[in-house]
Amino acid sequence: MCLGVPAKVIKLEEHQALVDVMGSRMYVGIIFVPEVELDDYVLLHAGQAMTIVDEQYAKESIEEWRNVLDAKHGPFF
Repeated sequence: MCLGVPAKVIKLEEHQALVDVMGSRMYVGIIFVPEVELDDYVLLHAGQAMTIVDEQYAKESIEEWRNVLDAKHGPFF
């Protein structure tokens, strides 16, 4: 099973993009999504953008990731 993390594309270069992942920025490969454009949302896995997703899905997924991360700091951890 793979987990994809949503990220917003904020800069495009030849074979990579600068993305924002919940406030952190990083460069990722875009060879699997050559049609990606600025402000698109992509799912990341292992440093690669794997697919383009719509903004609503990305925002809902980001919210779920935040819930998981917040829970890590809760009473059970």
